[in-house]
Amino acid sequence: MGENLMMARFVLAISVLCSVFLTSSAQTCNSQTFTNNKQFTSCRDLPHLTSYLHWTFDQATGKLDIAFRHTGITSTDKWVSWAINPSSNLNSAMVGAQALVAIPQSSGSPKVYTTSIANYDPNMAEGNISYPHTGLSATYSNSELTIYATLTLPSGTTSLVHLWQDGAVSGSTLQAHARGTANLQAKESLDLASGTTQAGSSGNSVRRRRNVHGVLNTVSWGILMPLGAVIARYLKVFKSADPAWFYLHVTCQTAAYIVGVAGWGTGLKLGSDSAGIEYSTHRALGITLFCLGTLQVFALLLRPNKDHKIRFYWNLYHWGIGYATIIISIVNIFKGFDAMEKSVGDRYDDWKNAYIGIIAALGGIAVLLEVYTWIIVLKRRKSENKMAHGANGVNGYGSRPQQV
Repeated sequence: MGENLMMARFVLAISVLCSVFLTSSAQTCNSQTFTNNKQFTSCRDLPHLTSYLHWTFDQATGKLDIAFRHTGITSTDKWVSWAINPSSNLNSAMVGAQALVAIPQSSGSPKVYTTSIANYDPNMAEGNISYPHTGLSATYSNSELTIYATLTLPSGTTSLVHLWQDGAVSGSTLQAHARGTANLQAKESLDLASGTTQAGSSGNSVRRRRNVHGVLNTVSWGILMPLGAVIARYLKVFKSADPAWFYLHVTCQTAAYIVGVAGWGTGLKLGSDSAGIEYSTHRALGITLFCLGTLQVFALLLRPNKDHKIRFYWNLYHWGIGYATIIISIVNIFKGFDAMEKSVGDRYDDWKNAYIGIIAALGGIAVLLEVYTWIIVLKRRKSENKMAHGANGVNGYGSRPQQV
């Protein structure tokens, strides 16, 4: 009993010590120190990319003394940047940003320079920025890269839009940063006096809008369209389903087109709100689907009668466009899953698996119905041949030849 109590106390003591250690080891800007015992009046734990900003601001002179620290840099094949955008537009903070860039070097002292971001595909080449600056330098130790600088802001400045990033270096070429949630949301509006901030569109909002876009297009182009094709191909074999199969087919395809256009529209909106982020193949296939779906709607309006001489050619057109739409739809849905993973940074394996299961189920049903309907058709033809043979007789004249 005594040994059990002692063991329990020992475990409790170890747990408390571990908790204290983990809590104390959690890094915040207040616990960070700098070379030459440099001090700053304000600091902030930035919400993304394990980064920290320290600053001292003299509003009278516009002097902004900063230290930007980025942790977790374990090799020299990474670049880090901190930037100010003179514009107050937080949602398009990248274009026009005036950046300080640092790259660890194997020789020890990091390379540090300035660059102006003119577009969404910058080469990050060294160049001038619009802010006068002094004391630009950087240090790298213990997997932490810190950029120092003193910038002179325009008179009357009290807040600024700032952003920060990291990315890979290949040889001497800086690669584009990742497009996960953390990277896309690494920006905010900062009040230099109070330290209060205003973030851009939240990652949850971005994810929600992309999810809506994905659901609308998956349900419409990826499920309702194939289902409508299955209805048209197999239900019309059953005489009792005529003309119900036709109305079911039209209803299913019309609903698919309406929902699909809504999904296509949300995609266009997402594209316009995400300047510089473009998935060319997914976009091109989406536009193609919209055009093919619209052609099918016009085909329905121009559908000739069954006995019309051009009905055969209309059928070829309708089937060709329809099956092309279904194939492209399925391909583009998987392109969409890939685009969502890259842009939002989440995994969509459950969504993919669910959609694969639905398509596999529809495919399996189609195979079974293909076999079953062919059996019905062959039996029907055989029965019709027997009836025709019996009605006309063996010799085709309605009676057997007389015995003589």
